[in-house]
Amino acid sequence: MSYLIGDQMTGGYGGADILHDCTIAAEKGEIAVIVGPNGAGKSTAMKAVFGMLSLRKGRVVLDGEDITKLTPQDRVAKGMAFVPQNNNVFPSMSVQENLEMGAFLRRDDIDTTMEQVFELFPILKEKRRQNAGELSGGQRQQVAVGRSLMTQPKLLMLDEPTAGVSPIVMDELFDRIIEVARTGISILMVEQNARQALNIADKGYVLVQGENRYTDTGEALLNDPEVRKSFLGG
Repeated sequence: MSYLIGDQMTGGYGGADILHDCTIAAEKGEIAVIVGPNGAGKSTAMKAVFGMLSLRKGRVVLDGEDITKLTPQDRVAKGMAFVPQNNNVFPSMSVQENLEMGAFLRRDDIDTTMEQVFELFPILKEKRRQNAGELSGGQRQQVAVGRSLMTQPKLLMLDEPTAGVSPIVMDELFDRIIEVARTGISILMVEQNARQALNIADKGYVLVQGENRYTDTGEALLNDPEVRKSFLGG
């Protein structure tokens, strides 16, 4: 069984289902990417995995344990970390204070993890005393990812990590995401830049109207004529 599996998830907000038998999985150290058109249920699938909406059907299993009924806070304690697309830093706090906030559940020494984050994102070390609200969009995303890594997660979930950043910053963020996965952390990512995301993905899920339309390796999806025509602009 996969390290993470959101199995046949059906649910939504209020009375309306947005997900319909949607299945998303990721192995250890694997980058799994969810792509699809606007309104396809990509972010909803991510939130379902994190416990932010109730499932009417299906389950979420992490490392062999059924966590379907757990709160998001309890899922964090189990090793999940979630970086939302918006409002993902504390703007009036320094970079270092933001990172320290990520370690609020920990009772051990956090200095080694802090240094690992600074190695991954050197600009954050340089700007550690600066308020996060003064940083560029790409640097704020680095703070948000770094803060999540301070929890020492086993699964890192990223909702549109490259939204609103330049192509150069996007490439740099994707390089860092690959580095994180190489340490054995599983990555589950929702991304609008489908072609670039599938390029770094071990596994890709194309959702349409809350259902799995295509599931394959990132490379296979990039080379699939139907996927290219319908979702990647030819």
